[in-house]
Amino acid sequence: MLARMIRCRPAFASPAGRYLTHAVPFWLLPILALDPVAQAQEKPVPHSVAVIPRPASFTVHEGAFRIGAETRLYLDDGGVGAEAEAQLLGRMLAQQTGVTGEFRPVQGGTPPASGILMRLREDEAGRFGPEGYALEVTPRLLTLNAATRAGLFYGIQTILQLLPPSCLDTTTSLGQLEVPCVSIVDQPRFRYRGMHLDVSRHFFPVWFVKRYIDLLAFHKMNVFHWHLTDDNGWRIEIPRYPLLTEISAWRVDRTGITWREREPQQEGELPTYGGYYTQEEIREIVAYAQARHVMVIPEIEMPGHTSEVLAAYPHLSCTGGPFTVATGVYWPNVDIFCAGNDSVFVFLEEVLGEVMELFPGPYVHIGGDEADKRRWRECEKCQARIRAEGLRDEDELQSYFVKRIERVVTAGGKRLIGWDEILEGGLPPRATVMSWRGVEGGIDAARQGHDVIMTPVSHCYFDYYQGDPEFEPEAIGGYTTLKKVYSFEPLPSELSIEESNHVLGAQGNVWTEYIPTPSHAEYMSLPRMAALAEVVWTPSNDRAWADFRKRLDFHYERFDALGATFSKGSFRPVFQTRARPDQRELDVLISSEQTNPLIRCTLDGSEPDEDSPRYDGPIPLRASSPIAAALFEGAAPRGRAVAKDILLHDAVGSRVVYRSPFSDRFESDSTFLVDGLTASLDHTDGYWQAYLGSDVDLDILLPQPVRVERIVISFLVVDESRIVAPRKVSVEVSSDGRKFSPVLDQTARTPQEEGAAHREEFVFRPEHSTSTAVVRVRAEVDHTCPPGHPYEGMQTLLFIDEIVVDS
Repeated sequence: MLARMIRCRPAFASPAGRYLTHAVPFWLLPILALDPVAQAQEKPVPHSVAVIPRPASFTVHEGAFRIGAETRLYLDDGGVGAEAEAQLLGRMLAQQTGVTGEFRPVQGGTPPASGILMRLREDEAGRFGPEGYALEVTPRLLTLNAATRAGLFYGIQTILQLLPPSCLDTTTSLGQLEVPCVSIVDQPRFRYRGMHLDVSRHFFPVWFVKRYIDLLAFHKMNVFHWHLTDDNGWRIEIPRYPLLTEISAWRVDRTGITWREREPQQEGELPTYGGYYTQEEIREIVAYAQARHVMVIPEIEMPGHTSEVLAAYPHLSCTGGPFTVATGVYWPNVDIFCAGNDSVFVFLEEVLGEVMELFPGPYVHIGGDEADKRRWRECEKCQARIRAEGLRDEDELQSYFVKRIERVVTAGGKRLIGWDEILEGGLPPRATVMSWRGVEGGIDAARQGHDVIMTPVSHCYFDYYQGDPEFEPEAIGGYTTLKKVYSFEPLPSELSIEESNHVLGAQGNVWTEYIPTPSHAEYMSLPRMAALAEVVWTPSNDRAWADFRKRLDFHYERFDALGATFSKGSFRPVFQTRARPDQRELDVLISSEQTNPLIRCTLDGSEPDEDSPRYDGPIPLRASSPIAAALFEGAAPRGRAVAKDILLHDAVGSRVVYRSPFSDRFESDSTFLVDGLTASLDHTDGYWQAYLGSDVDLDILLPQPVRVERIVISFLVVDESRIVAPRKVSVEVSSDGRKFSPVLDQTARTPQEEGAAHREEFVFRPEHSTSTAVVRVRAEVDHTCPPGHPYEGMQTLLFIDEIVVDS
């Protein structure tokens, strides 16, 4: 999804190359939900239950249930069909206690007075739901009840997390285990709890796909969205079309050159990077996922993002080619399946027929995103199709294309999913929408009665930076912190109860343009996957960042035991303010994603060092001041210091009334423009307010009337990221909020700088100072990038900083 590409400066190089250079081996147990490989020190289970995602209801009691060689595992008479889940638990317990064969489940007979008892009670579906369970642990008996095998499986994941983290390491044996006494009744909030993995941009081996599925299952996620095809490689064997794996699966290797700067394939060059999954491997992975109650959704991109197919079968295009498989990103990519060519639909029907046989789940994802329609406008066949079908334009031609494909998918007994662009021109009757450009597409689809999966770029794109880019592996751009993921609410407040029922859940996406290796993919996924897992599992009223963050420290030990590569979150200091406008004072608060961080700060903007004062609480200010802060481990800073000019001006603490909404893709709220915090030239710093393809139109309601002497408004310009300057800025002032007077004179604008990120500052000085209660600000912008721009036709971004009002 090229529209995601908001460019940051490069960080240190991440592992690159076709193969993993130091893969951690996986000892794959036949049914075990995780593949642990590395040792971790044992740590006692804390009194509080550090389970992620947090159970819907739990109580911790005194005491513990001890598991040793004498412990027996029972599956009651109702457990027919759940033997695999019982064996899963038994196998792990046998390995950890060092006992061979003692935990094979005993089925039937009188329920024991002690031991481990698993019950499958289909008649209690009303109590547990299709994926819920109840876990009761006393000093003598551990009882797990569920109405389905999935419920038992998720109960087992909870048991695994109640044990010491080292239990996840299959290379160790503890001899005796303890499970704290608890009462848990649990079921998920959403039925769709997904993670996505792009294997087109970089190909990942079968063992890592299985490991990724294991991580999903451990976090009680139940959907694996497998992005199998895109411009950079076709990854699924289709015997009827052998050129897809002979040509489309391979590209010229440009490893070592950043993704967006890779030169296309040149004459005489041989494609050497790539790979694909055989149909046998796909069946193996699907079965592996089914054993872990994970549904696999394949994605076959169309009508755009298909140049790799056209490299093998150029007659399916509008122009006839020639084409090569893209070695990186070239935007816009105008080549696309020809919607006026019936052979395209024959090809897709036959390909999808094989795909639907391989994947038993109910869904097929057909992409539908970022379909550049220039070729269609120039194509005689496509224009003839528009006339013959009575379509209005190319948007309706895309709708025709998607509806025709939906009939193929429906005939195969499946349901079609597409990215929210499939809304353009009209939705097919039974289509499910995956809303990525925000939540607006999901809201629109739900109101039309269509099912929706929320996966907005603002919170769910895990290819974005999660910490300071200077200290992180290179990423595609953006800034999506762990805390931001955890703050996501998949149910928009705009929807009615009936409409909300169409929101199936949410999904995290891992696009891999800048993620070349399994270890890098894992690092970008963890722990953000854990945060999203709690968002989609735990009732919203039971989620709290401080509680999650405390449990996450214990969860990191589980990742260590699994040999996982993971981030410990951002070490960037985060500034917030608390205004007291009646006293013309401001409190500055500094926090981070770390628990109990050591933060040192200075009040003159200088770089903090080991002798700088420790931040212990809000810093009161009665005048503007620079403040710098950094996190420390001992005497050394952990990451880069953040310096802020704190501006105490007349608009700080004002209420802002927005007539045009700011974008929810970027961290922001209604206080951003009047909180006294200035942004840097890094658009990912979390202090800019962004508008996507729209103007700024707002009123600032000042805390008390003042005689305004100066108003300063700053905008960010980053040409390569579609962040543009406004073409016009206007300010009006009012004493009563009804009658406004324009502020026209002495408007200044900084000279345009080429290339580098820079500010464009507008300064307004009223000719006559009058009492002002309301300041009205408008900034107009070209809503799409003009012809010739690298992002021609795409929505522009307008980034605005603090609006300073001085009297």
